[in-house]
Amino acid sequence: MSITAKSTHVSMPTGDDVTELLDVAAAADLLGTPTRFVRRLIAERRIRFYKLGRYVRIDRTDVEAFIAASRVEAALVRPRSRRA
Repeated sequence: MSITAKSTHVSMPTGDDVTELLDVAAAADLLGTPTRFVRRLIAERRIRFYKLGRYVRIDRTDVEAFIAASRVEAALVRPRSRRA
């Protein structure tokens, strides 16, 4: 017997815009990480999420905001002066 996980995408209308809620597996796919990493982000409250009964959902815009906030800019490297 094999158990397979299905990604769930739920769109919820909120006024003029549409919110796309992702399950943990879909958020992990978007981040390119294992699901355990996303579950740790949730447990540590490092990413916003929705608790719908026993289900956990994450808004796509919150995942994208997490990615943007985690960006590290490149450092300006100055050439070393040569000593004779």
